[in-house]
Amino acid sequence: MTHSHGKSVLDELAPLSRDLRRAIPDVYKGFVELHGAALADGALTASVKELMALAIAVVERCDGCIASHARGAVKAGATPEQAAEALGVTFLMAGGPATVYGPRAYDAFCEYYEAAHPEASTDQ
Repeated sequence: MTHSHGKSVLDELAPLSRDLRRAIPDVYKGFVELHGAALADGALTASVKELMALAIAVVERCDGCIASHARGAVKAGATPEQAAEALGVTFLMAGGPATVYGPRAYDAFCEYYEAAHPEASTDQ
């Protein structure tokens, strides 16, 4: 499987984000705190919340968000089957555009999943 929607997207954004973070460190600090609080385990697990964020990223058509939450979902323990089902809901809610961004999200998820689980292949 060829991957161009995960790590490469975040690698491209990293220096840009770093420059802006230096210019507005307090804003970034606040966002990091919000991010941590919103995605922490609670009544919903962090895995479910990351899959929700991944689905929203698809609906919003944000490649950086897709890459970030694909990585986060893998780190939180989501499986490829769970990611695929969450992305399937985006087809219902966002229609045609989700059929373009959903596969990008699944590709990004699989990239991170394969890196974290080298013994498992997500090639379909």
